[in-house]
Amino acid sequence: MTYQSINPASGELIASFPEVSDTELERAIADADRTYRSEWRRRSVGERAGIVAKAATLLRARKTEYAQYLTLEMGKLIGEAETEVELAASILDYYADNAATFLKPKTLPNAPNAQVSIEPIGTILGIAPWNFPYYQVVRVAGPQLMAGNVLLLKHAENVPQAALALAQLFADAGAPNGVYTNLFAGIEQIGRAIADPRIRGVTITGSERAGAAVAERAGRALKKVVAEMGGSDPLIVLEDAPLTAALDGAVFGRMFNNGQCCVGSKLIIVVGRQRAAAFLDGFVERLAALRAGNPMNPQTTLAPVASETALNRLLDQIGQARQAGAHIALGGKRLARPGYFLQPTVITDIDERNPAFNQELFGPVAAFHAVDNAEQAIALANATPYGLGASVFTADIERGRTLAAQIDCGMVFVNQPVWSAPELPFGGIKNSGFGRELAERGFYEFVNEKLVNLAPAGAGFWGPVALE
Repeated sequence: MTYQSINPASGELIASFPEVSDTELERAIADADRTYRSEWRRRSVGERAGIVAKAATLLRARKTEYAQYLTLEMGKLIGEAETEVELAASILDYYADNAATFLKPKTLPNAPNAQVSIEPIGTILGIAPWNFPYYQVVRVAGPQLMAGNVLLLKHAENVPQAALALAQLFADAGAPNGVYTNLFAGIEQIGRAIADPRIRGVTITGSERAGAAVAERAGRALKKVVAEMGGSDPLIVLEDAPLTAALDGAVFGRMFNNGQCCVGSKLIIVVGRQRAAAFLDGFVERLAALRAGNPMNPQTTLAPVASETALNRLLDQIGQARQAGAHIALGGKRLARPGYFLQPTVITDIDERNPAFNQELFGPVAAFHAVDNAEQAIALANATPYGLGASVFTADIERGRTLAAQIDCGMVFVNQPVWSAPELPFGGIKNSGFGRELAERGFYEFVNEKLVNLAPAGAGFWGPVALE
């Protein structure tokens, strides 16, 4: 596996980085294990919070520099890159501020002599994707470092400079060697690391294939896994939803991060045939108005796809959809300019036999559906093999709440596209994976919830006994 910075806006190779040797990998695992056992888990929560909060402060202070890595390596619009930096810093602050509360022993209401203490478990291996190079990492690093665990991080091979910048961030914040370690490791090396008894948990965000392989390997080694495998999130527009607001939400939900977002609104479902026609006209008009350019320029509104491989995969999916009878209402072609630019694309007339019906379209491509009623909209939303997020747009909040309960997914947002914040648990069901990140729920994924039950000396061998 080659770690390379390639500018998606030009196709230019900027820098290459070698994989770690097996000796370096062993040293990294050993250092992490030693630091966890001898130092990091023993530090007070306040000491750990000081370092994590310092990392957040430094990240904000270096926002311009850190945002430019994202734009340079994966083509993110510079304004969206700065937004990601701010979100990452807010996640670190959230866990620095709240970990002391999360770590307090829990009392059990029907067992007054019992407590559940929250303790770290050791070294966690994180496998991160390229589409949000900071956000995806800190939603693991924030809670796990604050819980007292340490982290080995294998990042995507096309964002090595962003990966190195994050490692430097924690070092500059005062984290001891072994607390946060970047690994430019190959697939075989990661497989061996998962099996290593010093690794106590694995978290991955990536493709279904990668997630299944990691979960299988970890399962054989009796390691817990948290897996986020992406989605094909439906955005349902009911017949009473204000049209302009729904259009605004659909465009943002589909095109944020150039459509390369796990919770992107990939299936646009509009109730009412005439309304769907009007919505489609507006949706196509807005996407067609986006303009490609240098993503470092704040005036650019259409970014490149992150890599040539990703671009070609999208072109193949569009071609297969067309061959199976779908209609391309907008776009569908590579732009005739340097870099990996794809025209904003809208696909309609996708039936259940079309490959695009069950695929995740990871880029500036939307699948559009018109249905007759809300029941059909829910059935179509639930027909996807994924179950990450969904949106419902309606003028009736209670109706939105009722329909949200009928959608099979991990997150539903009413009158907004799905978004993320430190205090909101993030995760899905079905082929979108298992486990949760962020919020209090994400804090407890890799901890030992240890029961401690108390009884006085000389107590019987069974059942609760009152303490003097």
